[in-house]
Amino acid sequence: MNSVILTGRLTRDPELSYTQSQMAICRFTLAVDRPKRRDKRDGEPSADFIRITVFDKQAETCNNYLTKGRQIAVNGRIQTGSYKNNDGQIVYTTDVVANNIEFLGSKGDNSRSETASEPRGDNGHQGYKPVQDTPKQPMEGQWDLPDSFTAAEDDIPFN
Repeated sequence: MNSVILTGRLTRDPELSYTQSQMAICRFTLAVDRPKRRDKRDGEPSADFIRITVFDKQAETCNNYLTKGRQIAVNGRIQTGSYKNNDGQIVYTTDVVANNIEFLGSKGDNSRSETASEPRGDNGHQGYKPVQDTPKQPMEGQWDLPDSFTAAEDDIPFN
């Protein structure tokens, strides 16, 4: 099984390009924090920088709405490849090809959550689900508890 789930922030604005057949390709790098280690030495990197590739309508959506510093979650797969550079040396690449991207928050504000996903269509190509806002915290009156429910103040895990 080849499945990856990442949460991180964009290191720069996305780059959008098109193939000769006019398929959109968006590329960006995601900074993903490493777990904290007790034996961490000063100067060691605390994040991994992972290249993300997105295709079709979702690529255009990412290009339009994502900016440097934006926090997102990516669900996709790892893809490896190689090419010869100008010096004739073989360069090996590892990328995450995104199937679904969730916009978790802006550079300085994590109060919004938006989704751009691509369910498969009947023709085998990626479809597009529009971006939608969802609140991160329950709104007043959202919890419909039965009238018989009683709890001490200490029993409720949230205020």
